[in-house]
Amino acid sequence: MDATELRSPMAVRAAVALNGLFLIGNGLFMLVAPMTWYYFVPGVTDTGAFNQHFVRDIGIIQAFLGAAFVIGLLRPALRLDLWAAATAWLIAHAMFHVWEVAVGICGPSTLVRDFPAVSLPALIGIAVTTWAWGSSPRPRREDLHAALAAQELRNSR
Repeated sequence: MDATELRSPMAVRAAVALNGLFLIGNGLFMLVAPMTWYYFVPGVTDTGAFNQHFVRDIGIIQAFLGAAFVIGLLRPALRLDLWAAATAWLIAHAMFHVWEVAVGICGPSTLVRDFPAVSLPALIGIAVTTWAWGSSPRPRREDLHAALAAQELRNSR
C-alpha cells in the first residue's frame, strides 16, 4: 500500500473489501461446487435448469470482479479503471434483474430477495467508484497545455 491508500476513508476500504471478498467467495463457490451453489442460493432454481458450465462461467466473472475491487484497493493508481469496469458489469446485472420484473418474468419480491447478492454489490461499486473518481488527482491546466504543446511539436517533425 502507498500513501494514497492510507488516506482512503475506512468506510471506502471496508465497502471495497466487503464487495471484493463477497464476489471472490461467491465466484469460488460457483466454481468449486456449482450444483451446491445452484440449490443453496434462494431463487436460483426458479431461473431454469441447472447448467454446470453456465454456473462456472458466471463464477469466473464473479471472481474476476472481486479481484478487480481488491486489486484496486491495493493499487490506487489502477482503482478507478478497475472499479469502474467491475461496477459496469454489476450495474448491467442488476438492471437485467429489474428488466425481468418489468416484463413480468419475475415478481417484484425477487428484487428484495436478490438485493444482497445483486443490487447491493452494484450500489457499493457505484459508491466507491464515485469516491475514487472524485478523489483522483486531476492534471493541472498548465500541465495539459504543456503536454499538448509537446505533442504538437512531435507531430510537426
